[in-house]
Amino acid sequence: MAQNFIECDREQAFLMPPSLRDWLPEDHLAWFMLASVEELDLSAFYAAYREDGHGRPAHDPRMMVALLLYAYAKGERSSRGIERECTEDVAYRVISANQRPDHTTIARFRQRHEQALAELFSDVLGLCAEAGLVKTGVVAIDGTKIHANASHHANRDYEQIAREILAEAAETDRREDELYGDRRGDELPPELATNQGRRGWLRAARRRLDEKRAAEAKPIARSRPERLRESRHRLEEELAVERQANAAYEAYRDRGVMRDGRRFGGPPKPYEPPAEPAGKINVTDPDSRNLKTARGYAQGYNAQAATNENQIVIPAEITVDSPDFGHLEPMVEAAEAELEKAGVTEAPEVVVADAGYWHREQMESIVGRGIQAIVPPDASKRKGSRPGWNAGPYAFMRRVLATERGAELYRKRQAMVEPVFAQTKFNRGIDRFLRRGRAAARSEWRLITATHNLLKLHKHSLVAAMA
Repeated sequence: MAQNFIECDREQAFLMPPSLRDWLPEDHLAWFMLASVEELDLSAFYAAYREDGHGRPAHDPRMMVALLLYAYAKGERSSRGIERECTEDVAYRVISANQRPDHTTIARFRQRHEQALAELFSDVLGLCAEAGLVKTGVVAIDGTKIHANASHHANRDYEQIAREILAEAAETDRREDELYGDRRGDELPPELATNQGRRGWLRAARRRLDEKRAAEAKPIARSRPERLRESRHRLEEELAVERQANAAYEAYRDRGVMRDGRRFGGPPKPYEPPAEPAGKINVTDPDSRNLKTARGYAQGYNAQAATNENQIVIPAEITVDSPDFGHLEPMVEAAEAELEKAGVTEAPEVVVADAGYWHREQMESIVGRGIQAIVPPDASKRKGSRPGWNAGPYAFMRRVLATERGAELYRKRQAMVEPVFAQTKFNRGIDRFLRRGRAAARSEWRLITATHNLLKLHKHSLVAAMA
Protein backbone atom coordinates (compact mmCIF):
# COMPACT_ATOMS: atom_id res chain seq x y z
CA MET A 1 0.00 0.00 0.00
CA ALA A 2 1.41 3.43 -0.99
CA GLN A 3 2.12 6.15 1.56
CA ASN A 4 -0.82 8.41 2.18
CA PHE A 5 -0.36 12.23 2.25
CA ILE A 6 -2.60 15.23 1.81
CA GLU A 7 -2.15 16.36 -1.76
CA CYS A 8 0.00 19.50 -2.20
CA ASP A 9 -0.49 20.76 -5.76
CA ARG A 10 0.65 24.33 -6.30
CA GLU A 11 -0.55 24.26 -9.89
CA GLN A 12 -4.16 23.66 -8.84
CA ALA A 13 -6.32 26.62 -9.84
CA PHE A 14 -9.03 27.87 -7.47
CA LEU A 15 -12.29 26.16 -8.30
CA MET A 16 -14.24 29.00 -6.68
CA PRO A 17 -13.29 32.71 -6.43
CA PRO A 18 -11.25 33.14 -3.20
CA SER A 19 -12.65 35.32 -0.41
CA LEU A 20 -10.37 37.46 1.75
CA ARG A 21 -12.64 36.63 4.69
CA ASP A 22 -11.31 33.08 4.60
CA TRP A 23 -7.67 34.12 4.85
CA LEU A 24 -7.57 35.22 8.51
CA PRO A 25 -9.41 34.24 11.70
CA GLU A 26 -12.17 36.57 12.82
CA ASP A 27 -10.26 37.84 15.87
CA HIS A 28 -7.11 38.75 13.91
CA LEU A 29 -5.58 42.19 14.47
CA ALA A 30 -6.03 43.06 10.78
CA TRP A 31 -9.82 42.83 10.99
CA PHE A 32 -9.75 44.86 14.19
CA MET A 33 -7.70 47.60 12.50
CA LEU A 34 -10.08 47.73 9.55
CA ALA A 35 -13.07 48.00 11.88
CA SER A 36 -11.36 50.71 13.93
CA VAL A 37 -10.57 52.79 10.84
CA GLU A 38 -14.27 52.75 9.96
CA GLU A 39 -14.88 54.58 13.24
CA LEU A 40 -12.26 57.28 12.64
CA ASP A 41 -12.89 60.70 11.12
CA LEU A 42 -10.86 60.74 7.90
CA SER A 43 -12.35 63.89 6.42
CA ALA A 44 -8.98 65.70 6.66
CA PHE A 45 -7.42 63.01 4.44
CA TYR A 46 -10.14 63.14 1.79
CA ALA A 47 -10.11 66.95 1.76
CA ALA A 48 -6.60 66.87 0.29
CA TYR A 49 -7.83 65.31 -2.98
CA ARG A 50 -9.68 66.85 -5.91
CA GLU A 51 -13.44 66.54 -5.81
CA ASP A 52 -13.93 66.51 -9.60
CA GLY A 53 -12.17 63.15 -9.98
CA HIS A 54 -9.66 64.42 -12.55
CA GLY A 55 -6.16 63.01 -12.60
CA ARG A 56 -4.72 59.61 -11.95
CA PRO A 57 -6.68 57.60 -9.36
CA ALA A 58 -5.11 57.57 -5.89
CA HIS A 59 -5.24 54.80 -3.33
CA ASP A 60 -8.22 55.17 -1.00
CA PRO A 61 -7.05 57.04 2.14
CA ARG A 62 -9.11 54.64 4.26
CA MET A 63 -7.05 51.73 3.00
CA MET A 64 -3.77 53.62 3.35
CA VAL A 65 -4.54 54.68 6.94
CA ALA A 66 -5.45 51.10 7.89
CA LEU A 67 -2.25 49.87 6.24
CA LEU A 68 -0.08 52.34 8.17
CA LEU A 69 -1.80 51.65 11.48
CA TYR A 70 -1.39 47.90 11.08
CA ALA A 71 2.24 48.24 9.96
CA TYR A 72 3.14 50.51 12.89
CA ALA A 73 1.35 48.16 15.29
CA LYS A 74 3.56 45.33 14.01
CA GLY A 75 6.69 47.47 14.26
CA GLU A 76 7.13 47.80 10.48
CA ARG A 77 7.63 51.46 9.49
CA SER A 78 9.87 51.24 6.44
CA SER A 79 8.03 52.17 3.27
CA ARG A 80 9.90 49.48 1.36
CA GLY A 81 9.17 46.98 4.11
CA ILE A 82 5.44 47.75 3.97
CA GLU A 83 5.49 47.43 0.17
CA ARG A 84 7.16 44.03 0.48
CA GLU A 85 4.68 42.85 3.11
CA CYS A 86 1.77 43.75 0.82
CA THR A 87 3.07 40.99 -1.45
CA GLU A 88 4.31 38.41 1.05
CA ASP A 89 2.09 38.72 4.14
CA VAL A 90 -1.55 37.60 4.08
CA ALA A 91 -2.70 40.12 6.69
CA TYR A 92 -1.21 43.04 4.74
CA ARG A 93 -2.84 41.71 1.56
CA VAL A 94 -6.21 41.61 3.34
CA ILE A 95 -5.85 45.20 4.53
CA SER A 96 -4.68 46.45 1.13
CA ALA A 97 -7.40 44.40 -0.65
CA ASN A 98 -4.66 42.74 -2.71
CA GLN A 99 -3.42 46.12 -3.92
CA ARG A 100 0.30 46.81 -3.72
CA PRO A 101 1.08 50.49 -3.13
CA ASP A 102 4.77 51.07 -3.83
CA HIS A 103 7.16 52.53 -1.26
CA THR A 104 7.16 55.97 -2.88
CA THR A 105 3.37 56.17 -2.61
CA ILE A 106 3.49 55.13 1.04
CA ALA A 107 6.25 57.62 1.89
CA ARG A 108 4.49 60.48 0.11
CA PHE A 109 1.19 59.65 1.79
CA ARG A 110 2.90 59.89 5.16
CA GLN A 111 4.48 63.19 4.22
CA ARG A 112 1.39 64.69 2.59
CA HIS A 113 -0.90 63.85 5.49
CA GLU A 114 1.53 64.55 8.31
CA GLN A 115 -0.89 66.64 10.39
CA ALA A 116 -3.90 64.43 9.72
CA LEU A 117 -1.96 61.34 10.81
CA ALA A 118 -0.97 63.12 14.03
CA GLU A 119 -4.62 63.94 14.76
CA LEU A 120 -5.63 60.27 14.47
CA PHE A 121 -4.28 59.95 18.01
CA SER A 122 -7.27 61.87 19.39
CA ASP A 123 -9.81 59.72 17.51
CA VAL A 124 -8.16 56.51 18.71
CA LEU A 125 -8.24 57.82 22.28
CA GLY A 126 -11.97 58.38 21.77
CA LEU A 127 -12.39 54.69 20.81
CA CYS A 128 -10.54 53.68 23.98
CA ALA A 129 -12.80 55.98 26.00
CA GLU A 130 -15.92 54.32 24.55
CA ALA A 131 -14.51 50.96 25.68
CA GLY A 132 -14.02 52.30 29.22
CA LEU A 133 -10.21 52.22 29.11
CA VAL A 134 -9.60 55.94 29.69
CA LYS A 135 -9.77 56.21 33.47
CA THR A 136 -8.24 59.41 34.77
CA GLY A 137 -7.86 58.85 38.50
CA VAL A 138 -4.07 58.65 38.39
CA VAL A 139 -1.97 59.85 35.43
CA ALA A 140 1.77 59.17 35.15
CA ILE A 141 4.03 61.42 33.07
CA ASP A 142 7.45 60.51 31.72
CA GLY A 143 9.71 60.99 28.74
CA THR A 144 12.02 58.80 26.71
CA LYS A 145 14.78 59.72 24.28
CA ILE A 146 14.22 58.53 20.71
CA HIS A 147 16.96 58.78 18.09
CA ALA A 148 16.46 61.21 15.24
CA ASN A 149 17.07 60.28 11.64
CA ALA A 150 20.47 61.92 12.01
CA SER A 151 23.88 61.13 13.44
CA HIS A 152 25.52 63.13 16.21
CA HIS A 153 28.57 63.21 13.96
CA ALA A 154 26.59 65.63 11.75
CA ASN A 155 26.74 68.37 14.41
CA ARG A 156 28.66 71.38 13.12
CA ASP A 157 29.67 74.74 14.53
CA TYR A 158 29.38 78.01 12.62
CA GLU A 159 32.88 77.92 11.18
CA GLN A 160 32.52 74.32 9.99
CA ILE A 161 29.21 75.16 8.32
CA ALA A 162 30.82 78.16 6.64
CA ARG A 163 33.66 76.04 5.29
CA GLU A 164 31.25 73.41 3.99
CA ILE A 165 29.08 76.01 2.29
CA LEU A 166 32.19 77.35 0.59
CA ALA A 167 33.23 73.83 -0.37
CA GLU A 168 29.79 73.23 -1.92
CA ALA A 169 30.09 76.52 -3.81
CA ALA A 170 33.63 75.66 -4.96
CA GLU A 171 32.47 72.27 -6.23
CA THR A 172 29.64 73.95 -8.13
CA ASP A 173 32.14 76.38 -9.64
CA ARG A 174 34.42 73.51 -10.61
CA ARG A 175 31.63 71.75 -12.46
CA GLU A 176 30.67 74.96 -14.22
CA ASP A 177 34.31 75.56 -15.12
CA GLU A 178 34.48 72.16 -16.76
CA LEU A 179 31.50 73.17 -18.86
CA TYR A 180 32.30 76.83 -19.55
CA GLY A 181 36.03 77.16 -18.83
CA ASP A 182 35.63 80.27 -16.67
CA ARG A 183 37.60 79.49 -13.52
CA ARG A 184 37.52 81.87 -10.52
CA GLY A 185 38.28 81.64 -6.74
CA ASP A 186 36.12 82.03 -3.65
CA GLU A 187 36.72 83.90 -0.39
CA LEU A 188 34.96 83.66 2.94
CA PRO A 189 31.87 85.95 2.79
CA PRO A 190 31.88 88.83 5.32
CA GLU A 191 28.96 87.40 7.32
CA LEU A 192 30.94 84.19 7.91
CA ALA A 193 34.48 85.59 8.48
CA THR A 194 35.63 86.11 11.43
CA ASN A 195 24.39 85.80 37.04
CA GLN A 196 21.03 84.21 37.24
CA GLY A 197 19.27 87.41 36.26
CA ARG A 198 21.02 87.73 32.94
CA ARG A 199 21.00 83.96 32.47
CA GLY A 200 17.27 83.96 33.12
CA TRP A 201 16.66 86.63 30.45
CA LEU A 202 18.82 84.76 27.93
CA ARG A 203 17.17 81.44 28.77
CA ALA A 204 13.69 82.95 28.37
CA ALA A 205 14.66 84.45 25.02
CA ARG A 206 15.96 81.11 23.78
CA ARG A 207 12.78 79.43 24.96
CA ARG A 208 10.64 81.95 23.05
CA LEU A 209 12.72 81.33 19.93
CA ASP A 210 12.28 77.58 20.33
CA GLU A 211 8.51 78.01 20.75
CA LYS A 212 8.44 80.15 17.60
CA ARG A 213 10.26 77.45 15.65
CA ALA A 214 7.93 74.78 17.01
CA ALA A 215 4.91 76.82 15.91
CA GLU A 216 6.34 77.36 12.43
CA ALA A 217 7.19 73.64 12.11
CA LYS A 218 9.30 74.11 8.99
CA PRO A 219 9.92 70.89 7.05
CA ILE A 220 13.54 69.80 6.76
CA ALA A 221 14.94 70.28 3.26
CA ARG A 222 16.08 67.23 1.32
CA SER A 223 18.99 69.10 -0.27
CA ARG A 224 22.13 69.24 1.86
CA PRO A 225 23.14 72.74 0.63
CA GLU A 226 19.70 74.01 1.70
CA ARG A 227 20.10 72.35 5.10
CA LEU A 228 23.52 73.96 5.50
CA ARG A 229 22.09 77.40 4.76
CA GLU A 230 19.22 76.80 7.19
CA SER A 231 21.67 75.65 9.87
CA ARG A 232 23.77 78.78 9.38
CA HIS A 233 20.63 80.94 9.56
CA ARG A 234 19.55 79.30 12.82
CA LEU A 235 22.90 79.87 14.49
CA GLU A 236 22.85 83.50 13.38
CA GLU A 237 19.26 83.83 14.61
CA GLU A 238 20.21 82.44 18.02
CA LEU A 239 23.07 84.94 18.31
CA ALA A 240 20.75 87.81 17.35
CA VAL A 241 18.22 86.71 19.99
CA GLU A 242 20.98 86.52 22.60
CA ARG A 243 22.13 90.04 21.76
CA GLN A 244 18.59 91.42 21.91
CA ALA A 245 17.93 89.72 25.24
CA ASN A 246 21.21 91.02 26.65
CA ALA A 247 20.42 94.57 25.50
CA ALA A 248 16.97 94.32 27.07
CA TYR A 249 18.47 93.08 30.32
CA GLU A 250 21.04 95.87 30.36
CA ALA A 251 18.26 98.44 29.82
CA TYR A 252 16.30 96.82 32.64
CA ARG A 253 19.28 97.06 34.98
CA ASP A 254 19.90 100.68 34.00
CA ARG A 255 16.56 101.56 35.58
CA GLY A 256 18.10 100.64 38.94
CA VAL A 257 14.80 99.23 40.24
CA MET A 258 13.39 95.71 40.02
CA ARG A 259 9.84 94.99 38.87
CA ASP A 260 8.70 94.69 42.48
CA GLY A 261 10.15 98.11 43.38
CA ARG A 262 13.31 96.92 45.15
CA ARG A 263 16.68 98.38 44.16
CA PHE A 264 19.44 96.26 42.68
CA GLY A 265 22.30 95.39 45.01
CA GLY A 266 25.01 96.48 42.59
CA PRO A 267 26.01 96.68 38.93
CA PRO A 268 25.75 93.48 36.86
CA LYS A 269 28.81 91.50 35.94
CA PRO A 270 30.33 92.62 32.63
CA TYR A 271 29.11 90.55 29.71
CA GLU A 272 29.62 90.81 25.98
CA PRO A 273 27.81 88.47 23.55
CA PRO A 274 30.14 86.54 21.25
CA ALA A 275 31.15 88.12 17.96
CA GLU A 276 29.92 85.13 15.95
CA PRO A 277 27.48 82.29 16.72
CA ALA A 278 28.62 79.75 19.29
CA GLY A 279 27.42 76.20 19.80
CA LYS A 280 26.66 73.51 17.24
CA ILE A 281 23.69 72.43 15.15
CA ASN A 282 22.94 69.19 13.35
CA VAL A 283 23.04 69.74 9.59
CA THR A 284 21.04 66.57 8.87
CA ASP A 285 18.11 67.39 11.16
CA PRO A 286 18.51 70.91 12.57
CA ASP A 287 15.50 70.43 14.87
CA SER A 288 17.07 67.49 16.72
CA ARG A 289 19.39 67.85 19.72
CA ASN A 290 22.27 65.92 21.25
CA LEU A 291 20.43 64.62 24.32
CA LYS A 292 21.83 63.03 27.44
CA THR A 293 20.59 59.49 28.08
CA ALA A 294 21.36 56.78 30.60
CA ARG A 295 23.80 55.30 28.07
CA GLY A 296 25.55 58.47 27.02
CA TYR A 297 24.47 61.02 24.43
CA ALA A 298 22.17 60.49 21.47
CA GLN A 299 21.01 62.73 18.64
CA GLY A 300 17.25 62.77 18.89
CA TYR A 301 14.10 64.04 20.56
CA ASN A 302 12.57 63.78 24.02
CA ALA A 303 9.27 61.94 23.49
CA GLN A 304 6.78 62.75 26.24
CA ALA A 305 3.73 60.68 27.23
CA ALA A 306 1.17 60.56 30.01
CA THR A 307 -0.59 57.27 30.73
CA ASN A 308 -3.34 55.99 33.00
CA GLU A 309 -3.48 52.79 35.01
CA ASN A 310 -4.56 50.83 31.91
CA GLN A 311 -1.35 52.00 30.18
CA ILE A 312 -3.39 54.02 27.70
CA VAL A 313 -1.43 57.00 26.40
CA ILE A 314 -3.51 60.14 26.88
CA PRO A 315 -1.26 62.86 25.41
CA ALA A 316 1.86 62.29 23.33
CA GLU A 317 4.17 65.20 22.52
CA ILE A 318 7.74 65.92 21.40
CA THR A 319 10.32 68.26 22.94
CA VAL A 320 13.92 69.05 22.09
CA ASP A 321 15.06 69.55 25.68
CA SER A 322 17.29 66.93 27.22
CA PRO A 323 15.86 67.22 30.76
CA ASP A 324 12.17 66.75 31.56
CA PHE A 325 12.24 69.90 33.68
CA GLY A 326 9.58 72.39 32.65
CA HIS A 327 7.30 69.91 30.87
CA LEU A 328 5.04 68.86 33.75
CA GLU A 329 2.33 71.49 33.32
CA PRO A 330 2.40 71.43 29.48
CA MET A 331 1.78 67.67 29.57
CA VAL A 332 -1.09 68.11 32.05
CA GLU A 333 -2.59 70.74 29.75
CA ALA A 334 -2.11 68.42 26.75
CA ALA A 335 -3.84 65.61 28.68
CA GLU A 336 -6.81 67.84 29.49
CA ALA A 337 -7.09 68.89 25.85
CA GLU A 338 -6.97 65.29 24.58
CA LEU A 339 -9.53 64.13 27.14
CA GLU A 340 -11.86 66.91 26.02
CA LYS A 341 -11.50 65.85 22.37
CA ALA A 342 -12.21 62.24 23.36
CA GLY A 343 -15.39 63.27 25.17
CA VAL A 344 -14.06 62.38 28.62
CA THR A 345 -15.44 64.78 31.23
CA GLU A 346 -13.45 63.49 34.21
CA ALA A 347 -10.24 65.39 34.86
CA PRO A 348 -7.12 63.75 36.28
CA GLU A 349 -7.16 63.56 40.07
CA VAL A 350 -3.50 62.76 40.69
CA VAL A 351 -0.42 63.35 38.52
CA VAL A 352 2.76 61.43 39.32
CA ALA A 353 6.18 61.99 37.76
CA ASP A 354 9.80 61.35 38.64
CA ALA A 355 12.19 63.90 40.17
CA GLY A 356 13.20 65.27 36.78
CA TYR A 357 9.83 67.02 36.53
CA TRP A 358 10.15 68.92 39.82
CA HIS A 359 9.08 72.49 39.07
CA ARG A 360 7.70 74.42 41.98
CA GLU A 361 5.69 77.01 40.04
CA GLN A 362 4.19 74.45 37.66
CA MET A 363 3.26 72.12 40.52
CA GLU A 364 1.52 74.97 42.34
CA SER A 365 -0.38 75.79 39.15
CA ILE A 366 -1.45 72.15 38.76
CA VAL A 367 -2.65 72.03 42.37
CA GLY A 368 -4.60 75.20 41.63
CA ARG A 369 -6.48 73.23 38.96
CA GLY A 370 -7.64 70.80 41.63
CA ILE A 371 -5.12 68.09 40.67
CA GLN A 372 -2.76 66.56 43.20
CA ALA A 373 0.85 66.51 42.00
CA ILE A 374 3.24 63.92 43.40
CA VAL A 375 6.80 64.58 42.26
CA PRO A 376 9.76 63.71 44.52
CA PRO A 377 12.24 66.57 44.97
CA ASP A 378 15.16 64.13 45.20
CA ALA A 379 16.35 61.75 42.49
CA SER A 380 16.76 58.13 43.52
CA LYS A 381 20.54 58.29 42.90
CA ARG A 382 21.03 61.35 45.12
CA LYS A 383 22.17 60.82 48.70
CA GLY A 384 20.49 63.46 50.80
CA SER A 385 18.74 66.61 49.62
CA ARG A 386 20.09 69.44 47.51
CA PRO A 387 21.47 72.48 49.35
CA GLY A 388 18.58 74.80 50.22
CA TRP A 389 15.93 72.16 49.49
CA ASN A 390 15.21 71.27 53.10
CA ALA A 391 12.07 73.26 53.90
CA GLY A 392 8.84 74.55 52.39
CA PRO A 393 7.39 72.53 49.48
CA TYR A 394 10.42 70.22 49.41
CA ALA A 395 9.89 69.08 52.99
CA PHE A 396 6.13 68.88 52.44
CA MET A 397 6.52 66.57 49.42
CA ARG A 398 8.92 64.34 51.32
CA ARG A 399 6.31 64.01 54.07
CA VAL A 400 3.65 63.15 51.47
CA LEU A 401 5.86 60.44 49.97
CA ALA A 402 6.56 59.08 53.44
CA THR A 403 2.85 58.41 54.02
CA GLU A 404 1.36 55.07 53.05
CA ARG A 405 -1.03 56.66 50.55
CA GLY A 406 1.61 58.90 48.98
CA ALA A 407 4.08 56.04 48.60
CA GLU A 408 1.36 53.83 47.08
CA LEU A 409 0.43 56.45 44.49
CA TYR A 410 4.04 57.10 43.50
CA ARG A 411 4.78 53.37 43.20
CA LYS A 412 2.15 53.18 40.47
CA ARG A 413 4.18 55.46 38.21
CA GLN A 414 6.74 52.90 37.13
CA ALA A 415 4.16 50.24 36.21
CA MET A 416 1.97 52.76 34.39
CA VAL A 417 4.32 54.51 32.00
CA GLU A 418 7.67 52.71 31.73
CA PRO A 419 6.23 49.48 30.22
CA VAL A 420 4.75 51.62 27.44
CA PHE A 421 8.22 52.79 26.46
CA ALA A 422 9.64 49.28 26.82
CA GLN A 423 6.88 47.82 24.63
CA THR A 424 7.45 50.51 22.01
CA LYS A 425 11.25 50.60 21.89
CA PHE A 426 12.19 46.99 22.56
CA ASN A 427 9.22 44.73 21.72
CA ARG A 428 8.14 46.68 18.65
CA GLY A 429 11.66 47.85 17.79
CA ILE A 430 10.72 51.53 17.45
CA ASP A 431 13.67 53.46 18.85
CA ARG A 432 14.38 55.85 15.97
CA PHE A 433 12.27 58.28 13.98
CA LEU A 434 12.26 57.75 10.24
CA ARG A 435 11.45 61.30 9.21
CA ARG A 436 13.28 64.54 9.97
CA GLY A 437 12.06 67.67 11.68
CA ARG A 438 10.08 68.37 14.83
CA ALA A 439 6.66 68.31 13.13
CA ALA A 440 7.44 65.02 11.37
CA ALA A 441 8.75 63.47 14.59
CA ARG A 442 5.63 64.60 16.48
CA SER A 443 3.38 63.12 13.80
CA GLU A 444 5.28 59.84 13.95
CA TRP A 445 5.32 59.72 17.77
CA ARG A 446 1.56 60.28 17.93
CA LEU A 447 1.03 57.58 15.30
CA ILE A 448 3.25 55.21 17.29
CA THR A 449 1.35 55.85 20.53
CA ALA A 450 -2.01 55.67 18.73
CA THR A 451 -1.16 52.15 17.55
CA HIS A 452 -0.07 51.30 21.10
CA ASN A 453 -3.53 52.31 22.27
CA LEU A 454 -5.13 50.27 19.48
CA LEU A 455 -3.16 47.20 20.55
CA LYS A 456 -4.44 47.71 24.10
CA LEU A 457 -7.98 48.11 22.78
CA HIS A 458 -7.67 44.96 20.66
CA LYS A 459 -6.50 42.95 23.66
CA HIS A 460 -9.37 44.36 25.73
CA SER A 461 -11.91 43.37 23.04
CA LEU A 462 -10.54 39.80 22.92
CA VAL A 463 -10.84 39.45 26.70
CA ALA A 464 -14.35 40.90 26.64
CA ALA A 465 -15.37 38.45 23.89
CA MET A 466 -14.17 35.49 25.96
CA ALA A 467 -15.99 36.66 29.12
